Amino acid sequence: MNLDEIRQILEMMREHELAEFELEREGVTLRLRKHASGQWTGNMGSMPQMTFAPVAPLPLASAAPVAPPVLTSANEDVDLAIVKSPIVGTFYLAAEPGAKPFVEVGQTIKKDQTLCIIEAMKLMNEINADVDGELVKVYVENGQAVQYGERLFAIKPA
Repeated sequence: MNLDEIRQILEMMREHELAEFELEREGVTLRLRKHASGQWTGNMGSMPQMTFAPVAPLPLASAAPVAPPVLTSANEDVDLAIVKSPIVGTFYLAAEPGAKPFVEVGQTIKKDQTLCIIEAMKLMNEINADVDGELVKVYVENGQAVQYGERLFAIKPA
């Protein structure tokens, strides 16, 4: 993977307003993440740690300049289990409008407990927890469209 390909990925992320992107190709995993501060970070799994030199941001209409990807340690989220969307669809925190949410921040979560539903092509898909722990963050609003691989929840493992 070369720098031009990474620039194209960053452009696509800006265009589609993605906060996180992961790509695996030929045994190399590239993970890019935009923090709330607007700083881009990245991680290439099976490669030595490295930092890219600053590059000029691609010109975008009405978009603020963004820093280039910085490769960071793979254990950045070690203390939190991140639940990501396995499909594209609409995110729901409850089984039906007006019903009690499946989970709430601060709640103790058990492995395989239903966290939310993602509706895709008129099918309701339950998303379950992979670990026991405490729900510390919900990244998505109820009724919001989600993309494959988008962060849904952060769980502090027990």
